[in-house]
Parts: sequence; structure tokens; C-alpha cells
Amino acid sequence: MTFDRFWPAGQGGDNMSMAHLRKDYTLAGLAETDLTKDPFRQFDKWFTEAGAAKIPEPNAATLATATRDGRPGARTVLLKGVDGRGFVFYSNYESRKGRELEANPRAALVFPWIAMERQVIVEGTVTRVAREEAEAYFHSRPLAHQLGAWASPQSTIVSGRSVLEDNFKALEKKHAGRPVPLPPHWGGYRLNPETVEFWQGRRNRLHDRLRYRRETDGSWIVERLAP
Repeated sequence: MTFDRFWPAGQGGDNMSMAHLRKDYTLAGLAETDLTKDPFRQFDKWFTEAGAAKIPEPNAATLATATRDGRPGARTVLLKGVDGRGFVFYSNYESRKGRELEANPRAALVFPWIAMERQVIVEGTVTRVAREEAEAYFHSRPLAHQLGAWASPQSTIVSGRSVLEDNFKALEKKHAGRPVPLPPHWGGYRLNPETVEFWQGRRNRLHDRLRYRRETDGSWIVERLAP
């Protein structure tokens, strides 16, 4: 493998080894005493710090899903809400992720706050949010985004971009001066976590990994994982 596209001629190429990509993590540590009592408060704390650090789109997360037989899929989604019930994102129910969640309602979210040498990993079960909640969020979006939810048959094969643009123009005309209804195939998902891991990079690859795990009575315990 070469890295010519990352380094100018004479600075990369066939002689570039992976050693040039290594770095040590030195910004901070994470001790058990640093954590709040529940993972939602801890996530809010780190999320606020990511915003203060001007991390681009700190609510962007990789969503990992799988088919019923275990074939994995992953993509980036935007977190739109979090509370004691879970982590909320929105999508087309007929998209690949939607079909996979219908067949296998378990998923993971990974928030990669790389500039802070941090990541948060959330794993659990997924359910759809109430229609009323999805309705309220949908109508808070810009009009163009509402139309886009109707215009795009997400994850299906289309013959070209013109299909999407023509759909969008037709919808603009159809709904001119009128509210756009919530599509029946679009709405929210809530990931109810069973575990939430807070990862802080440390020297010598001896990273701090502290994981909240939900007990059967609903309480949380914290476990330290080896890096």
C-alpha cells in the first residue's frame, strides 16, 4: 500500500511505513472518580466539552447495524436527542438501516471525538420513537429537508441524480404554500443502551476505557476494560 495521495512526492510513496501515522495520546486521563453516577449525565458532560472544543458536528456518530444473519452495515447519522430513555436519530424506515433494524433491532453508536482523544460507544436495543415525537421533529426541520425526506427513496438504486432533483421539484410545486406532511416511511429511532463506554486515549496505548453496564434492576455499574 502506498500513501502518495496523503504526502507530496518524495515524502511518501512506497517507502512510507505505518510508523509515520503513529501518535501517542497525552491530553487527559479518565478515572472512575471522574465519572457521574449515570451514563446520560456523563455523555452530556463530554458532549458539552466537545462543543466547547469546537469539534465539527459533535453529534455525528457511526451507526452500526446488522441483518438477521449477522451481515454488518455502518454509516454516519446525527444524534438529535438524548435523555434517560436513550439516544435518538432519524431516518427513512425503508432505507438499508431501517430494514436491518426491523429485522435485528440491536445497534451501536460510536462518537469519534478524535481531536479530544476521546470516543463514546453506545450499544443496545432500538425502537421507533412515537409518531407524535417524530411529527414534532419533522416540522422543526427546514422546508427543503422535509421535501428531501419525500424526494429520496433512500438506499434504492436510481438511474441518475436527475431522478432526485425532478422528484424534489415536483414536491416543491405540490406543497407550495402548504405544510408538508410527515412521510409514513420516515421517523425516529431510539437506542436504549445496555452499555455506554467512555474511551480516553493515553500514553503507550494504555487507554482508559470505562464502561457503564445496566443491571437487571435498571441500575448502572462501572467496569474498567483493558485497552
